[in-house]
Amino acid sequence: MEGNKWFDLVFDIPAHQAFSYRADEKGEAAVGKRAMVPFGNRGRDSLGYIIAERDAPPADLSESAIKSIRRVVDAEPLFDEQDIDLARWLAAYYLCGIGQAIAAMIPSGRRMVSFDSFFGGSDDIAAEALRLSAEQQTALDVILRDSPATPPLFYLYGITGSGKTEVFLRAAETLLQDGKSVIYLVPEIALTHQMAELIGKRFGRQAAMLHSGMSPGARLAEWSRIRRGQAPIVVGPRSAVFAPVRNLGMIIIDEEHDGSYKSGNTPRYHARQTAIRRCSAEGAKLVMGSATPSAEAWKLMAEGTIKRLNLSLRLAGGSLPDIKPVSLEHAEGCLTAELKEEIRLTARMKRQTILFLNRRGFAHFYHCPSCGYEQTCRRCSVSLTWHKSRGKALCHYCGYSEPPPAACPRCGSLEAGYRGFGTEMIEEEVRRTFPDLRVRRADADAVGKKGQLEETLAMFRAGMVDVLLGTQMVAKGLNFPGVRLVGVILADTGLHLPDFRAAERTFSLIVQVAGRAGRYFPDGKVIVQTLRMEDPVITRSCAVDIEGFFNAELAQRKALQFPPFTRLIRMSIRSKDAARADAAIKRLAGIATSGGAATGSTSLIPPDADMLGPAECPIGIINGNHRRQLILRGRSMGTLHAAARIILERYEQGRDNRVYLEIDVDPVSLL
Repeated sequence: MEGNKWFDLVFDIPAHQAFSYRADEKGEAAVGKRAMVPFGNRGRDSLGYIIAERDAPPADLSESAIKSIRRVVDAEPLFDEQDIDLARWLAAYYLCGIGQAIAAMIPSGRRMVSFDSFFGGSDDIAAEALRLSAEQQTALDVILRDSPATPPLFYLYGITGSGKTEVFLRAAETLLQDGKSVIYLVPEIALTHQMAELIGKRFGRQAAMLHSGMSPGARLAEWSRIRRGQAPIVVGPRSAVFAPVRNLGMIIIDEEHDGSYKSGNTPRYHARQTAIRRCSAEGAKLVMGSATPSAEAWKLMAEGTIKRLNLSLRLAGGSLPDIKPVSLEHAEGCLTAELKEEIRLTARMKRQTILFLNRRGFAHFYHCPSCGYEQTCRRCSVSLTWHKSRGKALCHYCGYSEPPPAACPRCGSLEAGYRGFGTEMIEEEVRRTFPDLRVRRADADAVGKKGQLEETLAMFRAGMVDVLLGTQMVAKGLNFPGVRLVGVILADTGLHLPDFRAAERTFSLIVQVAGRAGRYFPDGKVIVQTLRMEDPVITRSCAVDIEGFFNAELAQRKALQFPPFTRLIRMSIRSKDAARADAAIKRLAGIATSGGAATGSTSLIPPDADMLGPAECPIGIINGNHRRQLILRGRSMGTLHAAARIILERYEQGRDNRVYLEIDVDPVSLL
């Protein structure tokens, strides 16, 4: 037993301190490994992460008081000092525990399984015959040029189909030949598989894939292969930003605008912010790309902080599609006469159609015109959605379901019924209207089982499906040569949401889904159905007026003092007891506004900042939890961080254990 060694461990808890333990009997403990140890008053051992080794116990602890590591989990380290530094930054920036940060970074598998890599072939980079356009070559030269005058952040800004992916891959090839590693981030698992197929053909077993759809053991196996330097190029969604590559040369963020790059769980990190930090620390390049940049990226490009590289031409023979807004006001059913005619024409041309609606289910809500009753979830403050295929009205937040009422439960009216429409209803109407067409639906209900989404997309790509309809999983980054027509069933579904990013999300979705049409032929067509024909977001998205949209949107954001002109830290309270939630949020606000005596101020809110709330969240109840929030808003994240740390520290001193506090730094949604 190596009794003269001690180790500092952290745990997946909201604690900012490390805990010291004596070495295990076998002497296997080392920095970067996980270990099972007794912790607190728990009756069973807990999993900890070893972040430091020490030759003497802490001065404030006697040797007899220090417990021993029971068992070391890993044969070889999973993380190193560089990873620990990144975890410390994550914990400081996103206001969470270091152990929580490390737990988010590394795979959770307890044992490594035999994993045959997705990528076959040799270790040599395959020759690529595609000739770059002048714009692509210029962009590639700028990215690869090692000049102090060149900003380390680059943005490939170009219409869909303009060849951003090829520039990314050429840059990756050059860096790999120079002995560097590359991380290639994509927003969705569906895109991970498409990009993995492309990268697999190009790089063979030099490539690795990391995503949440893999088993924990398989992820651990790939993680270890990457750490050993056997896979210098890694593709995956946001968590792949933590891939333990050696000698990092570049991180690529494809479809940078996408909201899925922001984590919904603690730590609520954003892959873009994390990539900027990692590239800065490791001397690597960051290259982002999208046809519809985020508002933050657009502002930074305008200021010159990010170097903008333009791609303006569709390279596969296609051109920007003809986009036409059509009113749904007097349409019979979900499809307007114009959209039906274009579907028929497309089918006669032996081409394909994509229909998009970002709302699954059959009908959106149950309403009684006589008394105003609406069928809502018993555990959430949202309407239930009618899922005809299941025969149930379902809550999309907590999963609660109940059978549809035969009449209004409040007044007995038989005029009550379901209103609005979802992807199920669209599928039914398309099949009824076009019985000779092959139709497939791609949403969370239809492709919930493993492999179903990939199968559906493969069938569509192979021409075995005439009409593909679905939610936003069919709107992003996917490349289908046979698509002529895209129909947006209802463009304004997200415009009414009480969130300052609602217009940006709606604009981006319409432009992105429109970009699936006419990528290889100059006759692409997009029909955008809407109930708001004059809304500037709708008119600008149909005109693909990105410059005009951002000029107007950023002017409004600046006037209202919302990001990217300010920074936000959102503090959310949730509790099964509404009174406890109210008391907790009022206490939190009280600390913020009157807790500054120690600093000689009457408030902890910085002079260049303010506080929004306390208030009920826009969705006030989810799964029986009452939700309240307050938001710190300011120009400097540094001063907001300082204030938030003091507020949270004082709040913890008298915290109610039946109330849960969530911290979201730079939130992408305020719902």
